[in-house]
Amino acid sequence: MKQRKFIEKNWGWIFLFVPLCLQLIFFYFPMLQGAFYSLTDWTGLTYNFNFVGLKNYEILLGDQKFLKAIGFTLILTVCLIVGEICLGIVLAKALNSKIKGKTFFRAWFFFPAVLSGLTVALVFKQLFNYGLPTLGKLLGLEFLETSLLGTPGGAVFAVIFVLLWQGVAMPVIIFLAGLQSIPEEIREAAKVDGANRHQIFWKIELPYLLPSISIVFIMALKAGLTAFDQIFAMTSGGPSDATTSLGLLVYNYAFNNNQYGYANAIAIVLFILIAIVSFIQIKISSKYEIDK
Repeated sequence: MKQRKFIEKNWGWIFLFVPLCLQLIFFYFPMLQGAFYSLTDWTGLTYNFNFVGLKNYEILLGDQKFLKAIGFTLILTVCLIVGEICLGIVLAKALNSKIKGKTFFRAWFFFPAVLSGLTVALVFKQLFNYGLPTLGKLLGLEFLETSLLGTPGGAVFAVIFVLLWQGVAMPVIIFLAGLQSIPEEIREAAKVDGANRHQIFWKIELPYLLPSISIVFIMALKAGLTAFDQIFAMTSGGPSDATTSLGLLVYNYAFNNNQYGYANAIAIVLFILIAIVSFIQIKISSKYEIDK
């Protein structure tokens, strides 16, 4: 009887016990362990290491590869945030309108989200290396005859395009759900008062979409700052480190150079950057949300 009362009283904590333990073991403990190793010169090959304090973080400030990776990662992240929010809202509004075949188009735009990032990257790699150059030769278009992945600028554009093509799928669904949650009576009342489509969007729909925009912002921020799979498969960070992201740089230092301590320092900086930007964004967007 006492055991039953205890379970009824604390069933929520009991239900969360296993997930919390798994999160503690597989997330928080490795994170703290990584923070500790960032203060060492551990190579990852042996159990031997020396405590070096903040030396790894001091080296970061003069590491040209790190600074170049930050520049590319910031460009990629900004493009993903702006692209996923703007394209996501435009496509969601189109799919929410009265058009034929809405179910087909919704499934079509969501399709990239279920594909593996590695698979998508390999397909586009073949397209950029062989498909487009062949098409360029057939059509006599000189700018298409050279592979996009062969030049720094072309590789950056190709990576952003592929990540945005796959990344915009989920925001479309999120924004579509947000648009459909808006009471139709509000739109009808605005139309009666003489509001046009643009005024309805800016004054009604956009404020209601702010929670969805916050979610998409964080998703795009995380995708940009931790981009790895597609870049690794398409360019491996080249040419000339033009597409080396922070995630790929961590991988290269850890597994190619056996500098696990230094790689962990980069990972900690990346974690702090994501946490700060996410906190600021949530605080700002919460001021403009509409209480339903």
